[in-house]
Amino acid sequence: MSDYLNIADFLSPVNLSAITDDEGYKDGQLGKFIDVYEESFPDLDEAHFVIVGCGEIRGSGVPRRENDAPDVIRRQFYQLFFWHTDTRIADIGNVKTGASYNDSHAALKMVITELINEGKTVIILGGSHDLTLAQYYAYADKRQVIEAACVDALIDLDMEAPFRHQHFLMEMLTGEPNFMRHYNHIGFQSYYVHPRMLETMDKLRFDCFRVGHVKERIEEMEPVIRNCQLFSFDISAIASAYAPASKLSPNGFNGEEACVLMQHAGMSPNVNTIGIYGYDPQLDNEQLTAKQIAHMLWYTIDGRSRGRREASLDDRDAFNEFHTAFAEVETIFLQSKRTGRWWMQLPDQRFIACSYRDYHLASNNEIPERWIRAQERG
Repeated sequence: MSDYLNIADFLSPVNLSAITDDEGYKDGQLGKFIDVYEESFPDLDEAHFVIVGCGEIRGSGVPRRENDAPDVIRRQFYQLFFWHTDTRIADIGNVKTGASYNDSHAALKMVITELINEGKTVIILGGSHDLTLAQYYAYADKRQVIEAACVDALIDLDMEAPFRHQHFLMEMLTGEPNFMRHYNHIGFQSYYVHPRMLETMDKLRFDCFRVGHVKERIEEMEPVIRNCQLFSFDISAIASAYAPASKLSPNGFNGEEACVLMQHAGMSPNVNTIGIYGYDPQLDNEQLTAKQIAHMLWYTIDGRSRGRREASLDDRDAFNEFHTAFAEVETIFLQSKRTGRWWMQLPDQRFIACSYRDYHLASNNEIPERWIRAQERG
């Protein structure tokens, strides 16, 4: 408890009475199990996930300083049933909105930093998508080099746009000093993205995956996300039929696909900050988008429960080992006997996350693109 007293000053407790129905929670619902900061700050020692809200939206140009998105999401999430008793969840409330936009960012960054320093996985309920920068700077301030993945219909690099949520990626990907080893953009919609923007991303050796490509082989995103530390999801990536508060596009991921991507983030042994952004309750219909986000959170917990079964790569008895060669390169593929996930060895002996498709290509003497991209990045 004492280790977290300094972050409690930046947080407002959850007002449970405002988000709970009069009859309270039934046995087995998440609201009965989550350790919530209501009157006293929770003991986080045993927590695997720590939820924190931040309703700051000034980065999107909205005149309001904040919205109540985190609490509306909580209302729906707490009503879901808890299946993963091997996973502990704490909710430490909402970051107090600062007098200025930068104050809110600094407070959120500090809270995230303290939590990941203690080995926690932080789930941020935003707020506008530019709050991803608070995630990034929690690593950058420690000079930790990371990989990141953003799920978004847009690529937020528009330097001509007036609002930070439309160009924050420029700061994250090109600021100096930079601590981004690799960046993955998942689910962009081509008609909203200038072709030259994609050329720029490719020159930087960053990977961008069109929404149609992802939908065709969504399992290929699991190794992409598994390698990351930072995961950020803008609800604009979800088709408006599945998330009515997402007004950008009638196309995008359906509800189940959004849940699968979040499950991949939960399964990753590396991902330790997960942000969900862009939800405005005033644009929602019957809180359906809040329900969608609540289901995405549930699948994040499910992913962590599954991922914790994974053995260390050093425990070779827990893996099927395949030796193969392609283009005169000999390499090793490992497949987990517990989860079915795959890894491949690079020439420097490192193993990186991959998929069965990569193994299949290599077995047919074709060079997997994932292998090529990893080699290009060095």
